[in-house]
Amino acid sequence: MEQGLPGGPARVATAPGRVNVMGDHTDYNDGFALPAAIGLSCTVRFTPRRDGRIEVASDADPDNGRVWLPADGRVGLGGDRELGAAREGWPALVASVAAALDRRGRPADGMTAHVTSDVPLGAGLSSSAAFEVAIGSALCDVARSPLPVADLARACREAEEAATGVPCGPMDQLASLFGRRGHALFLDCRTLEIEPVAVPEDLRVVAIHTGVARRLAGSAYASRRDACARLALDLGVASLRDATPAQVRDVPLGRHVVHENARVLETVDALRRNDRAALGTLFADSHRSLAEDYGVSTPELDSLVAEATGAGAVACRMTGGGFGGCVVALLDHRTADDVLRRTTERYRAATGHEPVVYPCDPSDGARVEPA
Repeated sequence: MEQGLPGGPARVATAPGRVNVMGDHTDYNDGFALPAAIGLSCTVRFTPRRDGRIEVASDADPDNGRVWLPADGRVGLGGDRELGAAREGWPALVASVAAALDRRGRPADGMTAHVTSDVPLGAGLSSSAAFEVAIGSALCDVARSPLPVADLARACREAEEAATGVPCGPMDQLASLFGRRGHALFLDCRTLEIEPVAVPEDLRVVAIHTGVARRLAGSAYASRRDACARLALDLGVASLRDATPAQVRDVPLGRHVVHENARVLETVDALRRNDRAALGTLFADSHRSLAEDYGVSTPELDSLVAEATGAGAVACRMTGGGFGGCVVALLDHRTADDVLRRTTERYRAATGHEPVVYPCDPSDGARVEPA
């Protein structure tokens, strides 16, 4: 492959992952969610090219060399081995993000880029959204064609659905772009209005990985979304956000969505009051609903929530789409280390899996700056 044709100084696009504090499987039902951007992020170091080619290398997949996308839309991987439309993995995301931005009028300016990320894969912390937002931010910057932030989020969401086949909601990309240090984001997934909500300074937010990876594309995630759409149609409402508790009393999927939306509102209030008892109850109810009504928990997630709660966490529940991945816990900053030690020891002994702790205190959103 020919060397890049530099057209300017190197710059760096950084986009964080996210942890969902409350509100899972509500975003694609036009509901409410409470995510927070986290300190773990995807970074794209890039320089402009004058030939219009997009060439990207990734530390996450060094064996596959580089993905390149010339102006005619063909995509190749490493040397001269062509992939056509870059059918899977991170090359597909690069191609899909570029295509989504092209449809929005981005000039055909190229870049040479190198991607690194410390957002864990398969953990439910939105590694894919961080990747998309970082690539998209770099492509907009190199073309000197900024998009409104909400439009960039839509483009990245569109790209993920095209590349993975997973019908995701808007939460992940919005959280990565709009993150604010020290705050969760109260998100209305219908209007895309966002209101920062301060997380009390004496609480730490952590994610604990079960040691069991999750794969949305290979799970029942899409079937849950389809079932929710069919239920809304049967109920005669635009989405399950508009359903009443009475309408879904005997329908587990709908019951979860309606009550999870209410829990998001109550969690916002509890954070503002630093009401730890309320937070503990809300997280416990959310996890129970995700496990029993929505059917997306696993024995490992259930065990980890139980161990963290028993060890003294203020609140704990599974987070993300489920089927593996992480729990999110709120911890008193004075006892956090001891709680985490007891939790991981007990979980390891109970399951044989190795848990991993990720600090997830709310952080700022995506940015582009000089290298």
